[in-house]
Amino acid sequence: MMKDCLQFLIEPAKKLKFRLKETRKRVKHVKKEPLTESQLFIMELARELNRICQRSDILAYIWTGEDVWPPHACREFIVETANILEMKENTETPMQVYADLHPEKRDWKSQLLSMLEQGGECDMGPYKRIIMDWTRGQRNRHPHGIWPGEAVLMMLDDVELQWKRGHLSHLQSAVELLIGVVLGEHLDKELIPRLWLGQKQKTQKIDCTGYIPHIVWNWVCDAAVEVTLDPETANPALVLSEDCKRMQCGLERREVPHSLRRFDGWWCCLGSEGFSSGRRYWEVEVGDRDWRLGVAKESALCKGYRPLNTQSGYLTLRLERGSELKALTTPPTPLPQSLIPRRVGVYLDYEEGQLSFYDTQKRAHIYTYSERFTEKLYPVFGTVEMVREMVIRPADLRERCLCKGQCLFC
Repeated sequence: MMKDCLQFLIEPAKKLKFRLKETRKRVKHVKKEPLTESQLFIMELARELNRICQRSDILAYIWTGEDVWPPHACREFIVETANILEMKENTETPMQVYADLHPEKRDWKSQLLSMLEQGGECDMGPYKRIIMDWTRGQRNRHPHGIWPGEAVLMMLDDVELQWKRGHLSHLQSAVELLIGVVLGEHLDKELIPRLWLGQKQKTQKIDCTGYIPHIVWNWVCDAAVEVTLDPETANPALVLSEDCKRMQCGLERREVPHSLRRFDGWWCCLGSEGFSSGRRYWEVEVGDRDWRLGVAKESALCKGYRPLNTQSGYLTLRLERGSELKALTTPPTPLPQSLIPRRVGVYLDYEEGQLSFYDTQKRAHIYTYSERFTEKLYPVFGTVEMVREMVIRPADLRERCLCKGQCLFC
């Protein structure tokens, strides 16, 4: 028995040691290459932030050269940060810093793309000056530094551990979080990780939010509700369980009462309850074959085979042919095959206009829809499985992280 217990501890330690060796090899390889001006600037920025924010030791990995970002990531980060800081100067309340920045309203997006294509190092001067002027101003205003708050420190510990394990390619998310702390110095520090994550998801920075820190994940899971299938909307080809928590395709179409809200084309079903306010979260085991999940607006039509996309009132994620994952925007947005989940978490924040999808087993962000909601939204489920059921998990089975500090099991 004692041997088994020790083995339980030894195996994870061996894996962690191997990952650390791989990380060091990667760092040495990167450090052999000459650093660009933008990479050196990010290192200097990390040093300055380390002086401004108390207990921000995680940034030492950046300014000592252990975590070196790709040149294009550095240039993009510099331009985005400079524009956010300029917006801050014209913003009355700190909360607006985290407002959704719609891509079509960012004049600098096209300029950034042009710069990245041409290398752009020589054009970065004005953006760098904006950032460094801001850091100098903050050091003068806060000679003793800013306290990030326990929630932020816990999140930084989590991010650092995941980076060491190789789950995060770089520590850009830590820099962004600390800049958010300084920008929102008057905010409740408990709110900052949630606001940061919401803003990153809405701007589709999947690489920065591929891993959801435990303190934010628990907050998402706290919105869990019981969701059931509505038999009156189910396609006649679907078979629902008695508790309306499971469904699969049957061998024959059933005789069912006529209803305007019943799907008669796509093999789909709506949830029995619609939502017009608040935060909601539910989890679904989807299987390996074609499926779709999301929400449908109350005015959306269910009849026929019209595309179930944003134009027809559906905000959904779909897997086609077992390997093609896409968000059904107009036109569809293809997603990397590496993001295909087996269990999906769906998070709806009605007031924030946010619908996010997660791989709950990896605790990773997949995709987020952002728009202003004005009508009731119903969960929607679709499957073509005839052997394996699509299962809506009970709300009390959501997988919270029980770690108070760094997550030991992710």
